[in-house]
Amino acid sequence: MNQVISRREMLRSLGAGLGSVALYGLLAEEQARAQIPPLGNVLPTGAPHFAPKAKHNIVLFMPGGPSHIDMFDPKPALAKYAGQRPDSVNVRTERTTGGLLPSPFTFKQHGKSGLEISELLPNLASVADELCVVRSMYTFNPTHTPARSLFHSGNIAATRPSMGSWLSYGLGTENKNLPSFVALSPGGGGGPGLRSGFLPSCHQGVAFDDSFVDPEKMIRDLRNRNLTPEAQRQQLDLIQKLNRSHDDMVGGDEFLESRIQAMETAFSMQAEANEAFDLRGEPASVRELYGNTPFANGCILARRLVERGVRSVHVYSGGGQPWDDHSKINQNLRARCPDMDKASAALILDLKQRGLLDQTAIVWGGEFGRTPVSESGDGRDHNPFGFTMFMAGGGFKGGLCYGATDEFGFRAVQNRMSIHDLHATLLHVLGINHEKLTYRYAGRDFRLTDVHGEVMHDLLV
Repeated sequence: MNQVISRREMLRSLGAGLGSVALYGLLAEEQARAQIPPLGNVLPTGAPHFAPKAKHNIVLFMPGGPSHIDMFDPKPALAKYAGQRPDSVNVRTERTTGGLLPSPFTFKQHGKSGLEISELLPNLASVADELCVVRSMYTFNPTHTPARSLFHSGNIAATRPSMGSWLSYGLGTENKNLPSFVALSPGGGGGPGLRSGFLPSCHQGVAFDDSFVDPEKMIRDLRNRNLTPEAQRQQLDLIQKLNRSHDDMVGGDEFLESRIQAMETAFSMQAEANEAFDLRGEPASVRELYGNTPFANGCILARRLVERGVRSVHVYSGGGQPWDDHSKINQNLRARCPDMDKASAALILDLKQRGLLDQTAIVWGGEFGRTPVSESGDGRDHNPFGFTMFMAGGGFKGGLCYGATDEFGFRAVQNRMSIHDLHATLLHVLGINHEKLTYRYAGRDFRLTDVHGEVMHDLLV
């Protein structure tokens, strides 16, 4: 009589064989659920709903909330009423704050468009005519974690898919040897910006540590030094055969199917990831253009990845929430802005020189802005009621300043634009109708924009 053994027992019997699959360590940590073709998608061919203006998306995220008042939204009234709390605007925040705090930084007009940008950002000022600056962003949560979740997923809940996962689900990948959605940060984190939520897990973002320029350090277990590619392929084929058999036995397992695809992507990455993530071969002129910091590495990698067909790349400016300036904001901005400014502008210039800017929709911003009133004497509190973001390339109008906050920069008052509107507009330039990109879960159809969102056509060429 033949003894029947379980799939788990069979896999256990393989012993160390499983450990030799390239990148399996990453997979075991649920960090490499990379995308192959879309699964159960409303766009099953990976084709957009209509002709796209962009093919790729890069998000430059400033964790903590950058100060629009000191960077993109000059407010002369702050100097006039310094230290006061005028009755003309309700400036109450979640923390105890003082009077109005003027910005010490000079603003000047730049480019043919005359876009006003702070002295903190000379490099972004040099590409002013490529920037679509929205001064009237607003959200409704003043706390980092839910506000960051809202930025990335359109919802404050910690269970919803991020915009990168929605793009992976909706459009698929142009390169089966690389993940469709990548996040780059010091330490390789990403938080809510990575998660696939209820979407198939193969659409989850893959995080890499941009502190390094060597892919062997950036991507753990990229190559198997004990087996040839042919032997690895045989081993993986056996594992996948067992997975398929189990899948057939239980009648279809979406999560197992995602893992199967993830393991195939991990194996395929050996052929291309080493070259794609290797920054050591970049010319000295490129390194000089971007700089030599983790954020600069991330921006160069973002360019390299979209060149190779990666759909969505998120680059984080620092680990944790470095832009959360509750004190010493002027000092902190002088120290922090040069790196961000140089690398962000370099990415725009580099993409344009390579003919990729029109194909790539760049979004820059944080989960909210900062208050015009002081905190701790020399800081600014969280401000979700009115702040600035900018877009570039990918169908957005360059040299545009859209919307406005009140005279003190506290609340968006003209052409207000919500995070849902941002998501709807971003999906639009990528050829997606945000109302039709849906996924049925728990008995209802979900979408990135939930039941909200309006395409802001005034921002588009």
